[in-house]
Amino acid sequence: MAQLSMWLKMSNYFQGEMVTLSEMLAAREQRVTLQQALLAKCPQASLLSATLNIPGPVKNTPALEKTFIALVETVRKELKDFFIIETNYFSRKTGLEFFLLAEISPELLKRKMVEIEEKNSQGRLVDLDVLWLKDDKIQSISRQDLGFPARRCLICNQDAKVCGRARIHTIEEMQAKIITIIEQGKE
Repeated sequence: MAQLSMWLKMSNYFQGEMVTLSEMLAAREQRVTLQQALLAKCPQASLLSATLNIPGPVKNTPALEKTFIALVETVRKELKDFFIIETNYFSRKTGLEFFLLAEISPELLKRKMVEIEEKNSQGRLVDLDVLWLKDDKIQSISRQDLGFPARRCLICNQDAKVCGRARIHTIEEMQAKIITIIEQGKE
């Protein structure tokens, strides 16, 4: 019975249009182009680029989008006291994307995003990248730049980049953990 329940949840969260590697690479290029265009509009501003971090070939389903929208609302609430220049939201086959251009220092914006990642259990599912222009080149700030530890793997709590590069966990294991995180966040 438990296996049937998990299968039903998997089909709810991870059944959809599959994405190819070439589509993902093209989406990444498109994202960088948009980031550059947004920062060019207001070079003194900081840009938040948020994407849902989902393993496997299906990157966008209604259930995943609902989770992402809730996280975007958390970000908006956290930044309500700052001047927001522009926001953009995209629901694409290659994934969900949210961009927020604001008058806030990159360091403060990243601190606020790390706080969301740490305090909100579902915050672990989203990449909240902070970008700005320096000498007409896009710069980014990491958690470690501000003295925070690297992001932890959802499953084993080791450095997430190390697990990802070594492919320590299967896609199915990661998807099951993502479902658990989402479902627990609803309670």
